[in-house]
Amino acid sequence: MSRKDQLTGKGPVAGNHVSHAHNKAKRTFAINLQKKRFYIPEEKRWITLRVSAKTIKTINRNGITAVLKAARKKGVKV
Repeated sequence: MSRKDQLTGKGPVAGNHVSHAHNKAKRTFAINLQKKRFYIPEEKRWITLRVSAKTIKTINRNGITAVLKAARKKGVKV
C-alpha cells in the first residue's frame, strides 16, 4: 500500500538534506499517516481510513459527512 492519504491523495514529497557545509543530498518528506476509524451516522457504519494528521483535524472541524461528501465529489472511492 502506498503512503498516501485516502481522502486527499497527498503523498510524500522530495527535497534535500542540507548540511552545515551546504552539501545537498536527496531525501523524502513522508506525511504523518494514521490509521483511524470513523463512524458515519447516516450510513450507520464504521469505516477505517489511512489519513494524515491534517486530514483528521479537518474532519474534526467540518465533520466526517462533509469531508466524505467532498471527497466523493472529487472521485475518491470510500
